[in-house]
Formats: sequence, structure tokens, C-alpha cells
Amino acid sequence: MTDFDPANFANYGPKEFAQLVKSTPDDKIAEVMSGDLRGKVLSEVFGRMPQLFRADRAGATNAVIHWNITGRPDGGTDTYEIAIADGACTVNEPPQHDPKLALTMGPVEFLKIVSGGANPVMMFMTGKLKAKGDLGLAANIANLFDIPKA
Repeated sequence: MTDFDPANFANYGPKEFAQLVKSTPDDKIAEVMSGDLRGKVLSEVFGRMPQLFRADRAGATNAVIHWNITGRPDGGTDTYEIAIADGACTVNEPPQHDPKLALTMGPVEFLKIVSGGANPVMMFMTGKLKAKGDLGLAANIANLFDIPKA
């Protein structure tokens, strides 16, 4: 598993995916995420979020979070919505609600965050991650998901 190959992405479990992202150079991830396979990677990652959601940690959290991933091949941004309500997590693309929190980041930063290979607070402080809205929710978001560690 030394090559970042999204064609086989669906076969990787969360830990294997985290290891793959960790062992792949940033420039290779950026190359893949600026090509034809970007949509497949994003769909796969967001498709797993409801299974990785930790209802036991969410408590009474009700929130809509928009994930804006920049760097699309056409220069645009992909936006996915995570809605957390009544102990469940659903994903919408395109977004259907006004967000309580909007997160904006590049594709390399996104994959590092969702694979447990980056500290979102440090990324925010260095400007690699932008958050608009409920910053308390932003600081706690990693606790709401069972993020694998490589």
C-alpha cells in the first residue's frame, strides 16, 4: 500500500486509509485530488462519515457543518454538508441547509484531517483551515467522529 490509488479506495478500511494518506507525499495527494479521481475520493470519505459518527459523544448536539474543499480541477470548490441531529449523522451533497459551521481547506489538508494525520487547531492557527461560525463546534468536531490513526 505504498501508492495512493483511489481506484482501490473502497477496499481500504479506516486504518489502512489513514496509513495510506500518512505514507503518501503531499504533492502526490495534491496531484490525485486535482484530477478525475477527486470526486470518487470525496464521495468515499463522506460516505463513511455516518458510520464513523460517535452518537455517544454528540449528546444533544444539533448542527449543520459545511465542508468546503478547494482545489477542484476547474478552480472551484466542492461542498459537502454534514447534518447532526437526534444522535444521527447524515451527509448531503449539495448542501441543503444553512450551516452552523463552515470549514474551508485544501484537498491535502482535508485528507490529513479525516485520516487523523493533522491537528485541525494548528491548521486553523496557521491559516490552512478556515472556520466560520461556531468555533466551539469546530474545536470539538474531531471528538464527534471515530477518526482512525495511522
